[in-house]
Amino acid sequence: MATRTIGEHTTATTTTGVRRKRFSESYIGEWITTTDHKQLGLMYLITGFFFFVVGGMEALLIRTQLALPNGKVLSPEVYNQIFTMHGTTMIFLFVIPVLSGFGNYIVPLMLGARDMAYPRMNAFGFWLLLLGGIFMQSSFLIGQAPNGGWFMYAPLSELVAGHAYEATPHMNADFWLLGTTLLGISSITGSLNFVVTIFKLRAPGMSINRMPLFSWMILVMSFLLLFALPSLTVASVLLLLDRHMGSHFYQYGNGGDPLLWQHLFWSFGHPEVYILILPAFGIISEVLPVFSRKPIFGYTFIAWSGVAIGFLSFTVWAHHMFAVGLPSVAQAFFATSTTLIAIPTAVKIFNWLATIFGGKIRLNAPMLFALGFIAMFLIGGLNGAALAVVPFDYQITDSYFVVAHIHYVLFGGTALAVFAGIYYWFPKFTGKLMDDRLGKWHFWVTFIGLNLTFFPMHIMGILGMPRRVYTYPGNLGWNDLNLMASVGALIIGIGVILFMLNIIKSLKQGQAAGDDPWDAFTLEWDTTSPPKKYNFLEIPVVRSRRPFYDKKYPEHADWKSVVEH
Repeated sequence: MATRTIGEHTTATTTTGVRRKRFSESYIGEWITTTDHKQLGLMYLITGFFFFVVGGMEALLIRTQLALPNGKVLSPEVYNQIFTMHGTTMIFLFVIPVLSGFGNYIVPLMLGARDMAYPRMNAFGFWLLLLGGIFMQSSFLIGQAPNGGWFMYAPLSELVAGHAYEATPHMNADFWLLGTTLLGISSITGSLNFVVTIFKLRAPGMSINRMPLFSWMILVMSFLLLFALPSLTVASVLLLLDRHMGSHFYQYGNGGDPLLWQHLFWSFGHPEVYILILPAFGIISEVLPVFSRKPIFGYTFIAWSGVAIGFLSFTVWAHHMFAVGLPSVAQAFFATSTTLIAIPTAVKIFNWLATIFGGKIRLNAPMLFALGFIAMFLIGGLNGAALAVVPFDYQITDSYFVVAHIHYVLFGGTALAVFAGIYYWFPKFTGKLMDDRLGKWHFWVTFIGLNLTFFPMHIMGILGMPRRVYTYPGNLGWNDLNLMASVGALIIGIGVILFMLNIIKSLKQGQAAGDDPWDAFTLEWDTTSPPKKYNFLEIPVVRSRRPFYDKKYPEHADWKSVVEH
């Protein structure tokens, strides 16, 4: 047998001269060993949607248990495990991977780059994510799934079989602590990669103020992850030490502070909300102009309001803790900062509405999901502003009102934006259009289901239903509202099935999309669909904020932007 080197690839040839294919050149091997940002982006997306289905099944189990009073579908212990893993799965294993998938696939194309700055680090981040997700979900197989809530409040999560620090086989919290640490390392590697790629690999002429808004929001998200994750890592390490080494960081009776976990966790947890929503803002800021046939209104305000949100998100963590006995001065500060963060968020909403106003609107599926996002996120933002009012927060904290708020923000907000992004960029991923008629059915079923599920939770919370309970008596006035919410969850499940059917149908029978099916504005459409490994035959030169549109229609070029920059 002889070997020969061709470029960077070594091939093996038998004595008969027949070339033996290496594993990395097989179809499966190519995906497993790839460092191409597009393949990794698709792997992030597929992995994220797999866990979305897992988290959705966990949600249906929760709603089945709560559909009727005195439910017996799940035992208290199993309910706590399902409830914990639902929140953990949706936040850490669905939203972050899917947004990272969009970023991996789209950002280098938007910037006119050939790949991410660190391709091998990119692959490492994905495989670490998959390992962390499998590790956490495998805890169900041995009956040790995390059971302390997705927030894992200490000192309650220090208890092992009823006694703190006792060495027993109960490892529920350990799966959560170690799993989130693995996922955090994955997120940090991805964030570093995005930051360097965006700062160093932009096409000639693409100044920071010509960069597409989706890339802007990915950049802010990356900085938030880099600065927020260390507090969660520190909290997790301290809790592991308490559980297994006999330290007392969270035990008041031994000189610790029971509120330390909450301060550390929410100093990560509130920036995390914006980590999950800012890339969604970026998706909406790309979809609305294309389907309104207008440039985005107030580009500069949208871009820098994202930066303002990033800074302010680190000043609002304790509004989750108004009821723990904070001093009045601290309550006033965090109430004020929480109210202030609504200003840059409102700027985006008004700019989006101004973009739509007077435009030649095309109500394709991506546009419907983008419009639905604006409406649902507005509801989530308004009830979030209500939570900034300390006396009101005292009344409804730890109630289903808070559950309604977070789901309007993260499902009515981020999930709808993710669907808008899938319908918008699916032609770029596959070269085929998704079925628009089925996409509209998907939108309306999902829109009705999410409002039927989450809007009654506002009323439940005001009526006093606490969150995190596995059942309730039938004489408190919550019965009909819970049944409505459970029916709504089932309708959302039907919407997800329609989406998956649309994906399968479009992959098999989808109409050929061409390279630019939407008559779009940005550089990812100025190449083949799907793109070649090298992305661009020649690196484009950028002269405006809508480089591809201005290349197609020089008579309509954004010359004001060209002159300014």
